[in-house]
Amino acid sequence: MSLSTRAIAAIGAVVVIGAGTVGGSIAYANSQGEPPENVVTLTVGRTSITSEPFCYNDGKALQQDVLAKCQVDAKKAREANKLPSSDVLASDRIGVGVPPSVADRGWFAFTDGGTQGQAPLAQDTRGSTWSGSVLASTVLNASGTTTVTVVEADQKSQEILGIWYFELKTPQD
Repeated sequence: MSLSTRAIAAIGAVVVIGAGTVGGSIAYANSQGEPPENVVTLTVGRTSITSEPFCYNDGKALQQDVLAKCQVDAKKAREANKLPSSDVLASDRIGVGVPPSVADRGWFAFTDGGTQGQAPLAQDTRGSTWSGSVLASTVLNASGTTTVTVVEADQKSQEILGIWYFELKTPQD
């Protein structure tokens, strides 16, 4: 069976277009630079949001006065609706993802909700970049707005290296 000139031309065009698309995609991806190293991802149901640290000191321990100021600043940002946020339903599952550099040092995540007034999303997760999924109804508070806090902490020294804040907003009836 022989190929016609048209078939050969069509195959050649597909190869050229495909090579151009791959080459263009590689060039575009390369021009975007490296992804930010300290971005944390909060997944709610089928959606995700990311954020850089709210408080960070280039991987060095945050001093107590800086931590206190960070909490005050986070409260102000929350009141002004300036924290990264996501809508959440009680039936959604929530998870947290961190970059390998954070996972290697150690991290934990929690909300200001749940039955104890503070509900864990991730505990003692050194080496793991994903918290797993937690049912939202177990970690939300009754106010309609729940704060998620993610903390990078050196497991050996127990020093806090970075803090991320997110908000979960429950639709009100």
